[in-house]
Amino acid sequence: MKVILLTDIKGMGKKDDIVNVSDGYARNFLFPRKAAVEATAGASKEIERKRAAERQREAEARAAAEQKARELKDKVVIVNAKCGDKGRLYGSVTSAEIAASLKEQYGLDLDKRKIDLKDPIRASGDVPVTLRLYPQVTTKVTVRVVGVNQ
Repeated sequence: MKVILLTDIKGMGKKDDIVNVSDGYARNFLFPRKAAVEATAGASKEIERKRAAERQREAEARAAAEQKARELKDKVVIVNAKCGDKGRLYGSVTSAEIAASLKEQYGLDLDKRKIDLKDPIRASGDVPVTLRLYPQVTTKVTVRVVGVNQ
């Protein structure tokens, strides 16, 4: 019997997969637990419609991320930080501060975990940073740390 899985089942398949199982397994295990439904023509078309809509949303999100990556490519993000006489910062510039500056300067609301910063920035100057906007969509920006003497 062909069934459409409603949940992920280990060893069988993921949600919305159409799999072939024995009649007894479907009637006695999958159907009572609401883990699957019978794969009728209407249900199969509904699954295909869902998949097509998901692919469309995925393509739109990826296109938006690629557009944003083209806009931000080689841009400079300015971050102000308190520093001493020789340009050494009192604290450090973290990815959270860079994310706040990106939102303020370019309107990009980006999670701080999506900013690839190898080490916290501890001196004023320019530092190249990679932003992960979407899976396999990255761009490089320059973070310019401007020291503000007290």
